[in-house]
Amino acid sequence: MKTKKIFYTALIIALPFVWTSCSDILDVEPNDVITKENFYKTESDFQAATGPLYNKVWFDFNDKFYYGLGDGRAANMYAPFSDYVYPFTDLTETGLTGPLVSAWASLYNVIQQSNNVIIGISGSSMNATVKNKYIAEARFMRGTAYWYLASLWGDVIISTDPSELVKNPIVNKNPMKDVYEFSMRDLEFAAKYLPETAGQAGRLTKYSAYGMLSRVYLSFSGVSDNPNSGTRNQEYLDLAKKAAEKVMSSGPYSLMANYEDLFMIDNNNNTESMFALQWVPNGDYGVNNTQQAYFALGSDITGDDAAWGYWTRASYNVLQEYESKDLRRRATFMGDNDHYAEINKANGGYTVDHSADFLTIKKGVVGSTKDNSKITRMNSALNTYMLRLAEVYLNYAEAALGNNASTADATAISVVNRLRTRAGLDPKTILTYADIIHERRVELCMEGQYWYDLVRRAYYKQQEVINYITGQNRGTVTPILYDTATNTVTVDASKATSPRAIGVIDATIFTLPYPESELVQNPLLRENPVPYQFTEEKIKDLF
Repeated sequence: MKTKKIFYTALIIALPFVWTSCSDILDVEPNDVITKENFYKTESDFQAATGPLYNKVWFDFNDKFYYGLGDGRAANMYAPFSDYVYPFTDLTETGLTGPLVSAWASLYNVIQQSNNVIIGISGSSMNATVKNKYIAEARFMRGTAYWYLASLWGDVIISTDPSELVKNPIVNKNPMKDVYEFSMRDLEFAAKYLPETAGQAGRLTKYSAYGMLSRVYLSFSGVSDNPNSGTRNQEYLDLAKKAAEKVMSSGPYSLMANYEDLFMIDNNNNTESMFALQWVPNGDYGVNNTQQAYFALGSDITGDDAAWGYWTRASYNVLQEYESKDLRRRATFMGDNDHYAEINKANGGYTVDHSADFLTIKKGVVGSTKDNSKITRMNSALNTYMLRLAEVYLNYAEAALGNNASTADATAISVVNRLRTRAGLDPKTILTYADIIHERRVELCMEGQYWYDLVRRAYYKQQEVINYITGQNRGTVTPILYDTATNTVTVDASKATSPRAIGVIDATIFTLPYPESELVQNPLLRENPVPYQFTEEKIKDLF
């Protein structure tokens, strides 16, 4: 999709695809007669305008890229026949790789839909307090999208007015540091003006913004001109810690008692969910969550033909990560003899019955319409987690660790141990980076996060991460045996390993290629970035 088309699509999406919202954000209904002349007059209009920011504009990002990049590129999963996963896993993606092109378009649709909302609401005659609340919602979305773009492509185009890019799509990109700064400013505005509590199920709060800031500050703390400096900026580590503290001390969120319950449809918008994409039960294509179709082991789970996950499997590398008693594994990957009561309920649940030499994906797999009426073909109706409280705990711990080899910070140890206790594991008394990154990998596995953890580390310890990825041995397919009772993986010595071609592992893997169509449409993407001119005063009273 060419740049102009992407931005034009985003420009018009605010009109024909605005959704009205009733008691719940998911009660949506298309309205194709809205125009700018009769819109943005009431708070209900503002709610309708921001509704698509929770689903439709993120659809192509969620469909395949969310996990294909976040988990596939990080070698959490192995899908040798899925062209939406293996180019990332094998480090061979190009500017023509379908999910990459779609994700770029989706993220800019998020940005330009947000821009439309910001411009529309800013021009409304409503009072400033109400306007700022919904502008903050749109700026949260825009800031989050720019964090993804900065993490994935580095230098990208910063845009605040889609009409300008429609008129002239040939513009300079901006440097990664400015993109991060833009993201932080958006999220800081959101933290100041979003409400304390969500007015509707699934809507953002100011603590959603503080939580996302803890992620972005933590990422930016390692950014410098030397990717092997070995240290992070203490100012941003402290900000990440403060932002996480705001969530933990004042926010309305709390951990779910049972890890598996996080991934049940009826627990959408639970106490741990801080920002989730809101997919519509029985919704049309574009507001549906397709992931179950790509993950489900077979049609005996989905009750229809949309079950293509037999060869979408846990990698040998990630299975080595699980501790013996870790309850999170069963909620993340299905192994032989695992039993799931929520699937095939009419027959007493579903017991996995295949050989012990592979595990398929469980997260996102919820069953058939007979198990839950919200499910339809290629629509699990399960929210997609974009931020949950567990990550904020881990952000705090990593920020508290900072540039030290270990930390005995009491709060960091306490919150990490809450996650470990829930997982059935023994507590820690001290934390190292290895402890924290281990917890991040298994706690958030198949939630589209681990690649960004590696990118964050590569900002200041790039060679270490290159060595780590090399050590994942992606070029060798290792036959395994897995004992589900003990979470133990071993090499199956009765079978031979086989080679798999992968790309070169060097510094270039930490930024993705621009979509080829974008380079054709906008040749300035090939040129050096131009600094962005910030005109808005920075918010300084958040902490």
